[in-house]
Amino acid sequence: MANPVVNPNLTRSNASPTKRISPSADWRKWGLIGFVTLYLALIILLPALNVFVQAFNGGIAGFLATFTSRPFLNAVGLTVIVALISVPLNTIFGLSAAVAIAHKTFPGRTLLISIIDLPFSISPVVAGLMLVLLYGSRGWFGPALEAGGIKVIFALPGMVMATIFVTMPFIAREVLPALEENGTDQEEAAHTLGASSWQTFWRVTLPSIKWSLLYGLILCNARAMGEFGAVAVVSGNISGKTQTLPLYVEDAYIQYNTQSAYAAAVLLACLAIVTLVLKHFLERNPGVHRRGD
Repeated sequence: MANPVVNPNLTRSNASPTKRISPSADWRKWGLIGFVTLYLALIILLPALNVFVQAFNGGIAGFLATFTSRPFLNAVGLTVIVALISVPLNTIFGLSAAVAIAHKTFPGRTLLISIIDLPFSISPVVAGLMLVLLYGSRGWFGPALEAGGIKVIFALPGMVMATIFVTMPFIAREVLPALEENGTDQEEAAHTLGASSWQTFWRVTLPSIKWSLLYGLILCNARAMGEFGAVAVVSGNISGKTQTLPLYVEDAYIQYNTQSAYAAAVLLACLAIVTLVLKHFLERNPGVHRRGD
């Protein structure tokens, strides 16, 4: 039997062409990578490195002396107190709002989500000013509060309210996608088997969103401890009384106590690094549903 004749032109036309990257495309890729690296180095890496260099510029003794000074310890203590109050309150609110939005359909649902996201679009300084206009001595509720002996502005309550405002969306917006992804089948099955609402929440709902909740808690706590603008407006920045750690950094730098300012900034930078590391590991967990997923 004769071998079939193969048309060489037909064979070449049907073969898949080999894709070759042109030298110009390769240069564009490396040029873009170089630009991004240079941009990040100038905007983030070099300033952050300079903070660490300046913190130890006066010697290790001066660096360590900052952590034993009374103004610094007061600032750290107040920062922790504000975070310990605002983060749990926002956790309760965020879980309640996320469950209500994910499991219920009601008029104004989209508007409610937009209101929760409002702190993302409002400047923290403007948020602090709004609280002053409401609770200040000349605000809407200020005179009545002062008559009752309650001081909000230039005191701890105002600082907590400002921190709650700027950190309000983190829990709700991290938990909501996880609840919508999981649906309500497991909760309905638990109710069918006789579980109460609280039992269903603790044993079914909460375990299914634990990673997203932890992710939101990390972001909420980092923002609460590092907030500057809103707290600066409502606190008055009184050393030893209403001065948080970010405010201490600014005040120490203005007072030409630069090494103390940089030492406190190093502590905040370490907090940011720890937050980024935890955030990285949580993002690798398939149970975490981030905004936009």
